[in-house]
Amino acid sequence: MPRTEFLYYFLQVCGKMSHPYRAIPELFDLQAGGPLIRIPHQLDVPFTPRVRSLVDTAEFQRLRQITQLGLAARIYPGATHTRFEHALGVFHNAIQYLWQLGKDARFAATVDPHQAEVLMVAALLHDLGHWPFCHPIEDMGLADLPPHEQFAAEFLAPDRELGMVLRDEWNIQPEEVLDVLVAKTDSTALRLMRSVLSGPIDIDKMDYLERDSLHAGVPYGRNFDRARLIQSLLVNEAGDGLAISAKGKTAAELMVFARYVMFSEVYWHHAVRSATCMFARSFFELHQSLDLKSLFKLSEFDVIRELRQTAVGTPVASLLDGLFGAKRQLHKRVLELSLYQTPDLYRQVAGRPYRELVNVARRLSERVSQELGCEVQSTDLLIDAPPLHKEVEFKVSIYHPKERRYHALSEVSPVVNALARTQFDDYVKRVRLFAAPPLAKQLAGRREFTDWLDEASAHS
Repeated sequence: MPRTEFLYYFLQVCGKMSHPYRAIPELFDLQAGGPLIRIPHQLDVPFTPRVRSLVDTAEFQRLRQITQLGLAARIYPGATHTRFEHALGVFHNAIQYLWQLGKDARFAATVDPHQAEVLMVAALLHDLGHWPFCHPIEDMGLADLPPHEQFAAEFLAPDRELGMVLRDEWNIQPEEVLDVLVAKTDSTALRLMRSVLSGPIDIDKMDYLERDSLHAGVPYGRNFDRARLIQSLLVNEAGDGLAISAKGKTAAELMVFARYVMFSEVYWHHAVRSATCMFARSFFELHQSLDLKSLFKLSEFDVIRELRQTAVGTPVASLLDGLFGAKRQLHKRVLELSLYQTPDLYRQVAGRPYRELVNVARRLSERVSQELGCEVQSTDLLIDAPPLHKEVEFKVSIYHPKERRYHALSEVSPVVNALARTQFDDYVKRVRLFAAPPLAKQLAGRREFTDWLDEASAHS
């Protein structure tokens, strides 16, 4: 008897084949050890012929050329992992979630096997429309940016290779995948599927926390029991989203804290934000001279080259040289404001539209130039502040079988309750001012700098 047939028979005997999604090859291969592709850290991702057919398309292969954390690699040298690797990790999580959730009769009754396959494909393709440095660019909220959903729709067009593979190999229409990624219609099944992909305990966060932590070389994002959390998954009381059983409480608490610390120590590390701020200001000054629709289809390397060529002879050329030139030279932190130390000034600056922050920085540069008696360029001082949109709050229910009742996790967890009672963004995202290194030395110890910022902010 061939090995695959033997394993299939063995699983049948063991009762595994009573699973409602037993006909999905990738779920079977996860249990039986079929074809796979390996990604860090020691993850075996089912790699059936139809998965390979999606991964090998030009539309998916472009994700190899887009790093997951972009500018963070200037501070964490190992953080050069790509959205290609991340997408495979999220796909792996989708399979694990479906294996567990298929044991929940309410989930299986709501999400049929075809929809489960749509969810798997949506997991694999969830970053399809992203471009290089997507997050710092989108955080600026510029009016003339094409939405990344537009690119996803274009790459999934019926006449593109990816769209044809979906229809021919998976019997899935591209519109079904897009509807999960960007809600156009509504149903209980779709809400439940979207909760798996984008929610408090979704497959995306489950991967990026661990993967970013691994490649950045820090432990913070891996300090939670992902296996225990997955084993505790079930459907919420309303039947349209995920919840966890009581046995997953501690794992969920640790995941909440892992996310908090990763934002505090990695994503919003002051040097990472300096690099991000330099890039954002450069893009802001150049974007009207660029064909954005064409630019965003390029690899990360080609985007950098295009930006640097366009910047020649402009004030932001030095910023891009400091980021991507032969010698790294980041702006230095000269002031940091937090909600709990300087609440009034923090609120005055945080959450302002990016264009207003640029104006404040220009006014502040003029004032500093007057006070120091030297020329200060408009790009010598940069303001970094939390963007207008907020991070998704961690709101999830926990089911207590003895009571047969659902409770908000924040009600039964002091850890989650502490975070739920405060605004996540206000405590992990600081307002910071960065200055070019020579100017930063001159500003060191100038206490009146806070007053100058207050005046510049009030008049902008």
